[in-house]
Amino acid sequence: MAGQGEWARHWQYERLPGLDLLRARYVRHTFPRHSHDGFVFGAVTHGVEAVGIPGDTLHAGPGSVVMINPEVAHTAKAGGPDGWAYFTLYPSAELVAEVAAETTTVRGSAAFAEPIVTDPYAARLIREVHRAAEQGNALAADSLLRVVLARMLRDHGTAIEARPRRSAGAAAAARARELLEDRMTDPPSLDALAAELGASPFALLRAFRDAYGMPPHAWLTDARVRRARGLLEAGTPPADVAATVGFTDQPHLNRHFTRIVGVPPGAYQKERTRERKNVQDR
Repeated sequence: MAGQGEWARHWQYERLPGLDLLRARYVRHTFPRHSHDGFVFGAVTHGVEAVGIPGDTLHAGPGSVVMINPEVAHTAKAGGPDGWAYFTLYPSAELVAEVAAETTTVRGSAAFAEPIVTDPYAARLIREVHRAAEQGNALAADSLLRVVLARMLRDHGTAIEARPRRSAGAAAAARARELLEDRMTDPPSLDALAAELGASPFALLRAFRDAYGMPPHAWLTDARVRRARGLLEAGTPPADVAATVGFTDQPHLNRHFTRIVGVPPGAYQKERTRERKNVQDR
C-alpha cells in the first residue's frame, strides 16, 4: 500500500501460528470502527496515533503500546499532520490465554484494562518480534513474542469473567448478530430484522450498539471483511470473495477491506501466498 507517504505490510509468518503482523506508516488513512477476534498490540515508533475507543479518543506516541481486547470496537487515525508509524502484533485469543495460563495467576479470560500504556521496552520487543520473523528466525521470533506477551500480562493484564446476558435487549442483539452472519449476502433491513425478533427498530439499534460497539450495518461490513480474509488466505480470487461475502463488486470489497485491514485484498493475499511458498521451498 502506497500513496501520500503511506506504506504497509500485513502478513503472517507461517512458523508462528496464531499471529498476524502489520508494519505500516499512515498519514491520511483512517480505520473505521471495527473489531478483531484476537488481541491487538501496536508499538508506535513515529508520530501520533489517535485511537477511538468506547467513550473516548486516546493518543499514542513513540514508546507507547496500544492494546485492544478481542471484539472491542475501535477506530484509528493520525493524531497529527505527519501521521504515525507502528509495528503491530495480532495474536489470537488462544495464544494469549496459553501464555497467561503458563506465566500468570489470571483466572478467567485474560484481558487488558488500559488501552494505551507507555512502555518503551515492550515497544522495542514488539519491533524485535517483527525483525526476527522477517529474518526467518522462528526461535527468536517465538521467544520474543512470548516474552512480550508475558510482560504485558504481568504488568497490565486482568481477568474478565464471562457474564450471562440477562436483558431482553442483549438477547435480541445476539440473535440479530447470528441472523446477519447467516444472511451476509442478503441481509434484511433494520425494520424487517427487528420485526423478526419482536423488537422495535430503535430498541434493536440501541441494544446492538451497546453489545457490539457499533450499529448493525457497520458490524456487518466488519464481519464481511473478516470472512473475506479467510477466503483470501485460502486462495480464493478477490472477485469471487466479493460476491461470496456480500459486497456488490470487487471495488466495493477493495474499499472496505483496505479501510479496515490497512492493505488492499490483493496485497493481503499476495503476502500469504509468498510466505506459504517460502515455507515449501525450505
